[in-house]
Amino acid sequence: MKTLKEKVSIIMPAFNEAGYIQESIEETAKTFNDFGCPWELIVIDDGSSDNTYELAAQLCEKYPQHLIVKKNPFNLGKGRAVKKALHYINGEYVVFLDADMDLHPLQVQTLFDIMRLDNADIVIGSKLHPNSVVNYPLERKIVSFIYYLFVRVFFNLPCHDTQTGLKLFKSDVIKEIFPRILVKQFAYDLEILVNAHHLGYKIAEAPIVLQPKRKFGRIGLEAISTTFRDTLAVFYRMYVLKYYDRIDYHRRKGMAKEFRRMRR
Repeated sequence: MKTLKEKVSIIMPAFNEAGYIQESIEETAKTFNDFGCPWELIVIDDGSSDNTYELAAQLCEKYPQHLIVKKNPFNLGKGRAVKKALHYINGEYVVFLDADMDLHPLQVQTLFDIMRLDNADIVIGSKLHPNSVVNYPLERKIVSFIYYLFVRVFFNLPCHDTQTGLKLFKSDVIKEIFPRILVKQFAYDLEILVNAHHLGYKIAEAPIVLQPKRKFGRIGLEAISTTFRDTLAVFYRMYVLKYYDRIDYHRRKGMAKEFRRMRR
């Protein structure tokens, strides 16, 4: 990766990751130190019932200038954890990275290269990219492909996989989008990308190498049904209620009101 002068903020939501969290933080720190760019890592423990928070917080002394660890009082959902983390970012770029190290942070290099070459605002890792290496059970691959078709029909996004946990954003882009985000669980990724596309931001995809640590993932039938339900809710808000457009209207109205107040 061409050495960055700008700071990178890495957001790592975690839920019951006591077995992986310290390794994940250490590996992320080593990777970004090797990249040679300024960086910070924001870990949000989303109400874990194990000692994920305590283990992560132990490393704050080792990385006092780089590591921020916060904890939700109870499980609010991955989308809400990411949204909370955005209050602490100071970087010009924002990386979403899962806490289980299924996706090694070295792959961020590819995302930055594609962002620069394609002049993209957002680059997302994609399990469905032709150059990806994905060691996933067949049933998970089928679910991913069905969801891709579902999203394609409803939203016509210029990407194949919205749900992979490795993403890169320009920070001004993600800051504009996140006030719109309502989804608390896994479909928050989709809501981000739908809004980014709606606002005209360029989205590019990158190949990934995915090596799941767990034999059985956490995505069960309940999570799948919740994701599909939230996906329909995003469609309803975007195309029926026009909710996201009304956010822009009220924001512009508020800014105009503030401008008039300042001129008095």
